[in-house]
Amino acid sequence: MEKNSINRRTFLKSSALVGAAGMVGTGSALTSCCSGNSGSSLANKPLKEPGSYYVPELPDMAKDGKELKAGVIGCGGRGSGAAFNFLNAAKGVTIVALADTFKDRVDDLAGKLKADKNIDIPENMRFTGLDAYKSVIDSGVDVILVATPPLFRPIHFQYAVEKGKHCFLEKPICVDPAGYRLIVATAKQAAAKSLCVVTGTQRHHNRDYVESYKQIMNGAIGEITGGTVWWNGGMLWFRDRQPGWSDGEWMIRDWVNWICLSGDHIVEQHVHNLDVWTWFTGLKPVSATGFGSRQRRVTGDQFDNFSVDFEMENGIHLHSMCRQIHGTPSNVSEFIQGTKGSWNSNGHIIKDLKGDEIWKYDYEAQNAQFKQSDPYTLEHVNWINHIRSGKPIEQASETAVANMYAIMGRESAYTGKKITWQEMTASPLDLYPKDLDLVKKMDVQGFGSGKEYKLPDYIHIAGQPSPGSAQTR
Repeated sequence: MEKNSINRRTFLKSSALVGAAGMVGTGSALTSCCSGNSGSSLANKPLKEPGSYYVPELPDMAKDGKELKAGVIGCGGRGSGAAFNFLNAAKGVTIVALADTFKDRVDDLAGKLKADKNIDIPENMRFTGLDAYKSVIDSGVDVILVATPPLFRPIHFQYAVEKGKHCFLEKPICVDPAGYRLIVATAKQAAAKSLCVVTGTQRHHNRDYVESYKQIMNGAIGEITGGTVWWNGGMLWFRDRQPGWSDGEWMIRDWVNWICLSGDHIVEQHVHNLDVWTWFTGLKPVSATGFGSRQRRVTGDQFDNFSVDFEMENGIHLHSMCRQIHGTPSNVSEFIQGTKGSWNSNGHIIKDLKGDEIWKYDYEAQNAQFKQSDPYTLEHVNWINHIRSGKPIEQASETAVANMYAIMGRESAYTGKKITWQEMTASPLDLYPKDLDLVKKMDVQGFGSGKEYKLPDYIHIAGQPSPGSAQTR
């Protein structure tokens, strides 16, 4: 290990502050939608004046306009989903190029596009390998959909912006401080080029979340004093290692279970809930103090539960909890407390301090007004509308803040230490591998730039649980 490197157990102390400003989320004027008792907050003092913060327009379909040719980087489950979300979001859009590390993934998505949308992707527009992203970006496309394992997203975003492409980035958009800094720098370049960048934090395109946000900005719960966010669910998918797979191939096919590829599930999944807090409050944390463990995960090297306390720059606290263990109670939601009341995303309900309901999102009105309510599609509707209207949008820098929350919480849980925003954003921790040769050189020890990424003792090589299931890192 290099003398000045930082890993999960050691940190470089630094006063440097790198990254996003304390307040995030500004933009265009309000739009109308289904608001239930929307007048209930009118007598309150707004946290932000209407028109001073961004609210997306969310029609069923994007407006007609210039034909857009898209390239997809990452053809697995989420990449395939994003491809069809894009195609369903507007008329006059198509997909012309595909890239993935593995040919079977590219061919699988190409087959689905042919069968479901009658879109032919010729062999010379199907690219494979870890550098295939460059071929797609250079193939004459207008827009790029990035849905690779999160480790690779910063460099894919960087190259796409360098080439002047509008980008959709699936979340999370980074797994370490080095990636965070690259995302923030690239986002500034995208803004300077007037590009449109939308991220896969789809709650920003859920109409119930948007209306709840407007209510809170209108002062419905008063000044925000704290909150709790949860993603407690079952274990995600995993891939058993197959004969002939190198360590690197197994890890990429099983990417969601590996720290260097996914960032751990607090980064890969729980970032959604942390993003809601970031969006609604506009705050960044001063510090994170957390713990976690590994109880039942059967592949990979990451935890399956975290609990983190975040202290904000204004002194209030956020409790973050996430778990991926089958057979345990599920809760995927957000709760925010204010001086006059509280909001809960379960049902999107606002209550006063007595516990009486004063506002609730009107789903019946939404269903009567709109045909399309899938946020995975609506995020593409919004993205395409910005592109066709010539109105730049840049969501990467805000999503990077939520990512950094998650990275801080992960590192605190790994080390048992209190981690500050300053030291984490300035940290040299870089999980990107030095060598990407899948066949000969890309073994487990090669990941993370040689920073101790090896198979833990409690992982059985065939992907089966080993004795002693309650091991922790």
